[in-house]
Amino acid sequence: AEWALAHGAPPTLRSLTVGGEATSREAFAMLRRAMPNVRVVNGYGPTETVITPTLWMFRPGDDLAKLGDAAYLPIGTLVGARTAHVLDARLHPLPVGVIGELYLGGEGIGVARGYLDRPALTAERFVPDPYGAPGARLYRTGDLVRRRADGVFDFIGRVDHQVKLRGLRIELGEIEAQLAAHDAVREACAVVHGQGAHAQLVAYVELTADAQSAARPVEAATLDAHLRRTLPDYMVPAQLIVLDALPRNANSKVDRARLPAPARVERAYEAPHDGDETVLAAIWREVLNVERVGRGDHFFELGGHSLAAVRVATRVAERLGRDVPVRALFEAPVLAQYARQVA
Repeated sequence: AEWALAHGAPPTLRSLTVGGEATSREAFAMLRRAMPNVRVVNGYGPTETVITPTLWMFRPGDDLAKLGDAAYLPIGTLVGARTAHVLDARLHPLPVGVIGELYLGGEGIGVARGYLDRPALTAERFVPDPYGAPGARLYRTGDLVRRRADGVFDFIGRVDHQVKLRGLRIELGEIEAQLAAHDAVREACAVVHGQGAHAQLVAYVELTADAQSAARPVEAATLDAHLRRTLPDYMVPAQLIVLDALPRNANSKVDRARLPAPARVERAYEAPHDGDETVLAAIWREVLNVERVGRGDHFFELGGHSLAAVRVATRVAERLGRDVPVRALFEAPVLAQYARQVA
């Protein structure tokens, strides 16, 4: 895409097919600027499913709304006599708009027999089709997608980028997609840093060239506010780090192992001022399993989430005899602010 932007499209080029790796929205935008009169076709297909089971096409003059809001180009609709299912971990079908793993099949075509001399891996990746004819099989792609109402599949990310944090399943690809949907973001990467009670979501962002050269640089707080409008609170990263460039491996993919460790956020400690603040600080310590809570501490930056907020509200009712709605903690997540809500 960068080469095309620098050199322009060959005058005879009418159609360009991309594939092999997920194509980012930013790369697509470069292609559109470099070759506005060229049709772009996104071909999707693991080797195990033989060439291209799905295609997505963008013609000159098409509405950009066709892209949707994912971080990558849609992988389109089924080609030929193929079958596709978006399933959960128990192979139950998921409704339109819900993220799940993509399974591909097809009567007599489209799915390999397995891996040569690797029976265990074959059994893991090629499974009986519970929705097909007897003997039919599905290939488990390992890709997370969601199906639109019109049948188009949005590519979200890989299953191995799905994590569980404090009992809640989180699609790191969905966080990355929402960040990439911001005009200033070229690419984003979300990871879990730390373990146990100290585990936290951290997102890394590389800005577009225009955003990096802007007179007023985009700050992490702006991107954080964007995420809080589009994601549930438990999916909003505790830290958001803007890098000049995301580290990449030899295949130009983001090298997650080389992402810098997040800096520990330290605030000057200010002890609770009165009885209510002292009781609330004790409740937060118990629920969040942290050693100390001060007046300026932020519930969600300490590791709070929706379920923890419910536990806090329950204990406030038990110890202070006050019925405080759970949403109060979202509206006032700093201890001193929350104490005023409770009072």
